Amino acid sequence: MLYSVYELNRMAMTPWRAAANATRKMMRSPMNPMGETMAGRTMAAAAELFESVTRRYAKPEWMIEHTEINGQPVGISEEVIWTKPWCSLLHFQRDKDALIAARGTETADRKVLFVAPMSGHYATLLRGTVEAFLPDSEVYITDWQDARMVPVTDGRFDLDDFTSYIREMMTLLGPDLHVVAVCQPGPPTLAAIALMAEDDDANRPASMTFMGSPIDTRLSPTVPNKLAEEKPFEWFSGNLIHTVPAPNPGAFRRVYPGFLQLAGFMNMNLERHVDAHWNFYTQLVEGDGDSADKHRTFYDEYLAVMDLSEEFYLQTITDVFQEHKLARGEQMHGDRKVDPSAIKDVALLTVEGEKDDISGIGQTQAAHTLCSNLPETLRQDYIQPDVGHYGVFNGRRFREQIAPRMKTFMDEAGGAALKAR
Repeated sequence: MLYSVYELNRMAMTPWRAAANATRKMMRSPMNPMGETMAGRTMAAAAELFESVTRRYAKPEWMIEHTEINGQPVGISEEVIWTKPWCSLLHFQRDKDALIAARGTETADRKVLFVAPMSGHYATLLRGTVEAFLPDSEVYITDWQDARMVPVTDGRFDLDDFTSYIREMMTLLGPDLHVVAVCQPGPPTLAAIALMAEDDDANRPASMTFMGSPIDTRLSPTVPNKLAEEKPFEWFSGNLIHTVPAPNPGAFRRVYPGFLQLAGFMNMNLERHVDAHWNFYTQLVEGDGDSADKHRTFYDEYLAVMDLSEEFYLQTITDVFQEHKLARGEQMHGDRKVDPSAIKDVALLTVEGEKDDISGIGQTQAAHTLCSNLPETLRQDYIQPDVGHYGVFNGRRFREQIAPRMKTFMDEAGGAALKAR
């Protein structure tokens, strides 16, 4: 019922948004003498603010058209190299001729697979992460599907399926691969690699990096961790799971709606978001176009959310946040127990943010305890000062301090792991 009410409200606002758009365009028309007056700018700013806070934000585009290598632009094209109903694997293909011209030679770069979080936002949240690696890496990324768009005939999708998908992708890309799991996918990615190690799978990756991941949420629990433990399972299943209404492609599928996840994110820092939108309004009135553009860029990404399947969301709540199965050595994948201690030759790097309020200090480091048979030469841990959760994988400090450290680790420890096999 809640999802239907949400959709009805969104449709009811459609004519109002159309009127706001018309007002904004009219007030900003160069033919309108009122446009540059204080009254005209105020009306245009109010109209744009209204439209922006009532819109459903579509899945963002990657907007990565080129990278720069040795001062020369190299074109980028998106290529889907593997796909299933719930995910596609994207390769950011660099123009080969431009790449050779920029370097003066043809060289093979490291292969990096970014496992994007399936926790409400789209994979494009890692746009900056991808851009930092494109000059010297072959970059691949998981592009998870919005459950609202997956027909019920395509079946269910749970945490075990997530783990299986990751293993299939790693198998496709081969053993010289460096896997980076950002936030939520840490536990299932570690599980997939543990299963490959136990099977002595020749395609297990050279290195694995976990960034702000909830490997063991008993350590330094944050507000979201405490909520997951304080509320019984029945509260989550009874209050947060709803049915996708028609005419969405995934009509009648039971999901955790993205708009509920977004509401939770917003409420954690509500005052900051209110201030940001008020500042956006004043910037529009004052004609500060650069600052207004930065606001649009951030919120076009932040407010675009996706639904999660019922079974995936609830299994994540129980296995990761309530029962801590991986950390306790009780995680199962189908009828197999997951044993991270089987990992002996996949280099491990953990990265955390000093001010992370989503995954507290120690939660990601727990991977080192679980991978007890890894030699010290194949493991590193790093805590980035002065960054929160988002800053672990994006922003200036990521580009200047974290990404270079990751690349060095991949080349040195990852290379050593491959040689040791």
